[in-house]
Amino acid sequence: MQWHLDETAVRVGGRWCYLWRGVDQFGQMIDFHRTGRRNAKTARAFLRQAQGTVPLYRPLAAVTDKARSYAKVVGEINERFGPDTAICHVDRKHRNNRIEAFRTIPKGQFKNFTIRVANKIDFVAKLFREAA
Repeated sequence: MQWHLDETAVRVGGRWCYLWRGVDQFGQMIDFHRTGRRNAKTARAFLRQAQGTVPLYRPLAAVTDKARSYAKVVGEINERFGPDTAICHVDRKHRNNRIEAFRTIPKGQFKNFTIRVANKIDFVAKLFREAA
């Protein structure tokens, strides 16, 4: 099972924060987390939360961008569980994973997608409704 993980800066209520997101290899939402910081402590908390959301399976691979916080946390997890159940960490800047596709929403890079605020709101609302 592959988990695709990413974080992005978003503006909520006029304040900037980070939205941490995770999807599986089928594009199904695993979990999301909003924080004020972007560091290893926050990455650790997000991964702990995500593992609690889907406790029946641990990822065999974690696909991320080049954020060092993920590398550190995946390394800590691997030390704790040993080499037999180690998570393979794949980091690919700019092409890192399925979750990067969500950044194409503002660019309108979807087939039959009209760039309008209402369409963006509907798309994101549907995304979070399916995650619930």
